[in-house]
Amino acid sequence: MSVDDAVARTATRTVPQAASWPVTRLLGSELALIFRRRRNIAGLGVLAVVPVIIAIAVKVALPRHGPGGADFFRDITGNGMFVALAALTVELPLFLPLAVAAISGDSVAGEANVGALRNLLTAPIGRSRLLAVKYVAVAIFALAATALVAVVGAAIGLALFPGGTMTMLSGEQVSLASGLVRTALAVGYLALGFAALGAVGLFISTLTEQPIGAMIAIVILNVGMFIMDAIPQLSWLAPYLLTHWWMSFADFFRTPILWDGALRGALTALAYLAVAYSCAWARFGGKDVTS
Repeated sequence: MSVDDAVARTATRTVPQAASWPVTRLLGSELALIFRRRRNIAGLGVLAVVPVIIAIAVKVALPRHGPGGADFFRDITGNGMFVALAALTVELPLFLPLAVAAISGDSVAGEANVGALRNLLTAPIGRSRLLAVKYVAVAIFALAATALVAVVGAAIGLALFPGGTMTMLSGEQVSLASGLVRTALAVGYLALGFAALGAVGLFISTLTEQPIGAMIAIVILNVGMFIMDAIPQLSWLAPYLLTHWWMSFADFFRTPILWDGALRGALTALAYLAVAYSCAWARFGGKDVTS
């Protein structure tokens, strides 16, 4: 962590009447810390650039088959909304998880690293409340990052390509309004998956005072789940992997919507979230804070 980051974090947390903070003010402070840091802004900028690159690339070249089972790239020229879906497909294996890892890994470890955690706990905020606020901030960031990719993708896509009716993966056509609703469902579904990864990151962050180490551990875990999901001999394990269900967001773009995969994915995400947050709460509640 840079000196500037340490000073900014300490300044943000230095509040004379910290004892009177309501939860909303504490959450506002946490969100300000996240969204005002230059490295986080730069990370969001990188996420937003990807759909722009995809749209321009498809505009100047013939569309090619995209990754994964849902080929949103093929449909971009017919409706610009598919730029948002193609961008989500590209970013969900690494870029979006990396962004969430950076925030969740820094949530507790970053405070301890600069000595701000001990100051926070001197105020009668309560460890459980502090941890809950930190997790809510991580979840809000996960939703904001996912929505940013979709909104930028939709905006640049509709600017460069036609709008109107959308042809679903199953061949039927729906109105643009219906497509927007389905895109919102996809964003919410993926954000839940990333929020579950953020809960895992929060737990890892309580185990160390080195935010970089926590972030690397989360990224390794995320990549490891994708690798295990790709090994045929481990197919029995795949349904229990958090990342296995992420591509089920494509089922929102079939007619009728196929809810089975999304529901199983949501339940898996909630299970990871509950277990990881419980572990984080147990660890943080008994953590000996020395910095």
